Amino acid sequence: MERSLIKLFEESIKKNWDRMALTDFNGQSFQYRDVARKIAKLHVLYEHTGIKPGDKIALCGRNSSQWSIAFLSIVTYGAVAVPILHEFKADNIHHLVNHSEARILYVDQSIWENLDPEQMTYLEGVLQISDYTSLHARNEMFADARAHLNEFYGRKYPDRFVAEDVKYHEDSFDELALINYTSGSTGNSKGVMLTYGNLWSNVRFALDNLPYLYPGDGMVCMLPLAHMYGLAIELLFPFSKGCHINFLTRVPSPRVIMEAFATVKPKLIISVPLILEKIIKTKVFPLLEKPLMKLLMYVPFVDDHLLGKIKDKLQETFGGNLRQIIIGGAALNKEVEAFLRRIGFPYTVGYGMTECAPLIAYAPWDEARETSCGRVVERMEIYIESPDPINVPGVLWVRGDNVMKGYYKNPTETEKTFRDGWMTTGDICQIDEDGFVYIRGRDKNMILGPSGQNIYPEEIEQKLNNMPYVCESIVVDIDEKLVALVYPDIENATSQGISMADLEKMMEENIANLNKELPAYSQIKRVKVYHEEFEKTPKRSIKRYLYQQG
Repeated sequence: MERSLIKLFEESIKKNWDRMALTDFNGQSFQYRDVARKIAKLHVLYEHTGIKPGDKIALCGRNSSQWSIAFLSIVTYGAVAVPILHEFKADNIHHLVNHSEARILYVDQSIWENLDPEQMTYLEGVLQISDYTSLHARNEMFADARAHLNEFYGRKYPDRFVAEDVKYHEDSFDELALINYTSGSTGNSKGVMLTYGNLWSNVRFALDNLPYLYPGDGMVCMLPLAHMYGLAIELLFPFSKGCHINFLTRVPSPRVIMEAFATVKPKLIISVPLILEKIIKTKVFPLLEKPLMKLLMYVPFVDDHLLGKIKDKLQETFGGNLRQIIIGGAALNKEVEAFLRRIGFPYTVGYGMTECAPLIAYAPWDEARETSCGRVVERMEIYIESPDPINVPGVLWVRGDNVMKGYYKNPTETEKTFRDGWMTTGDICQIDEDGFVYIRGRDKNMILGPSGQNIYPEEIEQKLNNMPYVCESIVVDIDEKLVALVYPDIENATSQGISMADLEKMMEENIANLNKELPAYSQIKRVKVYHEEFEKTPKRSIKRYLYQQG
């Protein structure tokens, strides 16, 4: 088997030349041949600017077809792509462009307005993502290349550009393709160095293990492409398959998401838990709480019929054609997961991290086990640092084709992360006899109890999040006492006439009830109610470091 990411793209473009490739939902569309021609034109720009394979090119903007074409043009040229999350503040963008030594920056106009080119030392030119027009030129070669691009392109391809003209950089397995700066819950942004081999291994796994997608099938891209989960599984994989990728170019509201599902009718949906949980908690659970429904759920045969109806309604919500929804990025609420399993809904929970581009574990929905995140994926190995990994949780270590080269310009962090060829994930896990992995918490989040007991705040939060009118929570250690920070479901409470004062009393009652289920060393001593939801990373994990002092 040829282990080349670029060959996958070349073959897909040629095979799917006349198919639809990329669409901005309710906006412009491009066929695979349009994508190929735009890539070729951008390659001409790079050549005339003096860009060489290995040079860095950064992108900072919202998901869009043009963002995706720019990204594909970078990696197929042999340059190193540096996706930067568009939510980052200007100072952070300046720092990452400098740190990566990017020579060209693709950027949204709205982001560019807040940037200062004088603070980005290595930049030779800036291109607007929406149409690739020049926003800033510091280098004469770049300015000339952009000004005469159509002329240079016409000279290189005097006849019409055809599928046979698609020939890209020959990538090698260990060659650097991407520097992905993390935006995790710890607040420290590190440049993860990912190779063409890392990306190929992830795309190859998806091609081999998600068999129900065919060329021409529609996908809805909701997750940020500057994050590895969205980039690998919502762009690189479906593009290699010849699918039609539809981008939600704004922050996807539930209404826009539902509209996109109804239009595209996707077979596969990639999501973070929050989207699915919101739908279940607001659309389904209140219905099941009605007295008649509660009664009918205990009547033989009737309950199966009702659950079947609910499953059909959920399928309809996701477009009516869903074969599987893959959840990643954070743990799925246990109550929601138990319900989905009860109705036989085709969901599965996977596990990965930026440093593995991103896949570590996965199982198809009809094999998946409740609260597990699947089995280790192909071309990867795992071990758990524990005397008894089935019964005693320990830190999970990984090695294999998905694992990064290291952190860019950060040998200290790289050295701390690797040991004898293995990389630590920092996650506390267990594994069952059949190889299914269960995540118990983050090593760095673990709290030491009064007598040295290990307390995993995520496990307490799971229980708390299932209690009445709790939207989300964090458990932190303040002065050696466990404190629950809670953001209540204010919208739901207000609609039912519950005042804020009453809601705060209910949170106190929730903590009292929760403590009855917890051992003495991990009981909550105090609750603090927040009136706004907690600040999140792009993959919707709470930025815990912002709340460690309560």
